[in-house]
Amino acid sequence: MKLSRFFAIALFAVAAPSFAQTYKIDPTHTFPSFEADHKGISFWRGKFTKTSGTVTLDRAAKSGSINIEIAADSIDFGMDKMNGHAKSKDMFNVEQFPTIKYKSTALKFDGDKLVAVEGELTMLGVTKPVNLTINKFKCIQDAMTKREICGADASAEFKRTDFGLNYAIAYGFAPEVKLAIQVEAAKVD
Repeated sequence: MKLSRFFAIALFAVAAPSFAQTYKIDPTHTFPSFEADHKGISFWRGKFTKTSGTVTLDRAAKSGSINIEIAADSIDFGMDKMNGHAKSKDMFNVEQFPTIKYKSTALKFDGDKLVAVEGELTMLGVTKPVNLTINKFKCIQDAMTKREICGADASAEFKRTDFGLNYAIAYGFAPEVKLAIQVEAAKVD
């Protein structure tokens, strides 16, 4: 009886549950930016200025989830005329599709280091896999707020035509889009 009790205790210790922490995206420090071809001779660069969402992270179990929402009408190229055109039916059609969403399906670790996120991007009503490379990830105790905050630099590449954003493809514009995402999130108490 003592031996079986020992194994039960040992099994419980090995299978003890991990505890996930939830972090709220800081919209003042999170800006998904992108780079897209312009006629094969230069690039247009822009960003979205309104982002919200949550990250759930269980470092011990090396798991978690990411749910991000981006306001499509917050697109900013630094040029009002281009912003207006990008919001039209030609491109992001923000009236019909006001939100761009990203939802993770798996977080990938190399030891204790978060290195990639597998997930799905929904844009213009189309959902497709888009995986993020995590170039840098770090959590610290914020000296100002006294809360734990995490930050990351992530990147990805996808074809906008996969989502139905076909504007100017017939004129020789390339469909590839490069993403560069700076993100910070604060632990929810």
